[in-house]
Amino acid sequence: MKKKNSSKKETVVSKRRARQIAENDTAKHWAKEWLDALVWAFIAAIILRTFFFGAYRIPTPSMEKTLLTGDFLIVTKLAYGPRTPMTLSVPFTDIYTPGVDIPWFRIPGYSEIKRNDIVVFNYPIDVAPISVKTNYIKRAVGIPGDRIEIIDKLLYVNGEDANQFETLMYNHRVESRDRIRLSPAKVNDAGAAILQSNNNTYIMNMTADVAEQMSDWPEIVSVEKFVLPEDYETFNRRGFNFSRGFTNHDNMVEFTVPYSGMEVELSSDNWHIYQDILERYERNSVQRVGDTFIINGEETNQYTIQKDYYFMMGDNRDDSEDSRYWGFVPDDHVIGKAGIIYFSWDGERFLPRFERLFNLIH
Repeated sequence: MKKKNSSKKETVVSKRRARQIAENDTAKHWAKEWLDALVWAFIAAIILRTFFFGAYRIPTPSMEKTLLTGDFLIVTKLAYGPRTPMTLSVPFTDIYTPGVDIPWFRIPGYSEIKRNDIVVFNYPIDVAPISVKTNYIKRAVGIPGDRIEIIDKLLYVNGEDANQFETLMYNHRVESRDRIRLSPAKVNDAGAAILQSNNNTYIMNMTADVAEQMSDWPEIVSVEKFVLPEDYETFNRRGFNFSRGFTNHDNMVEFTVPYSGMEVELSSDNWHIYQDILERYERNSVQRVGDTFIINGEETNQYTIQKDYYFMMGDNRDDSEDSRYWGFVPDDHVIGKAGIIYFSWDGERFLPRFERLFNLIH
């Protein structure tokens, strides 16, 4: 009897051990499946983010009223062609290995940048490897070879008026009737923002449509664009090379957006236009004394542009630090084309803007 009981106990223990082993194997198998799934999901996310799409948030009002602060965008990198990795970095972070540059190339996209596309790019004058520079978003108002001119705030491209977007914002000078103060709430509800006020004179930021509607208000005497006179010199606090040669950004004499193969004759008058191109983006050694240039050890005033460049401007024309200040965007700094707004958050009301969800970007 004792042997039988002992045998039964051993059988029960063996079954229990077998069940525990089976459960442990199942748990290990489950954990391995989940780990494999997470690894593959991480790899897929890296591939999608690197070569297909990117998610970006609008942090400033420089693109209003086209894009609002708090808009979240999907940007397609396939449009202009994704770039292969340029640095050795930690995925989904700004951490990279300084001094390690990876040979890279751009995979062909299905489209070229068209004039007035809204483009995400790396901020050119940041001091960092291209791919880890700050992301900017602006409208490509000038493509390679375009002639750009700004007269009294209005943009002209190749001699034609290029101000056809209803969402463009400008500063306006508004005068109200004597002893009448405008209601900030009424102004805000109309879609304008008061920037300055002095007695019955105001500086407001708004679209042309809002300005036209406001001019019909009974308490308003006049509404007109606030334009700096041609001889007014804007104080260049940031020292941008490009803007040093222009009196102010409301009036800019005509210049050509550089393109690959373009022959330029350098002079002290146009050096502000080309300095960053030669020294920063195309990495030449340049010494200059007046109108005499020594480029890579050779004395010459002739230079052939090596890359295509773009002229970018924000749609909120008086609240945008863009190409008017820091110059052109090289083609290797282009990330992708803004495609769709997938979410929008109103930070003032702490509410989603449901009417903007899944809107296509134009």
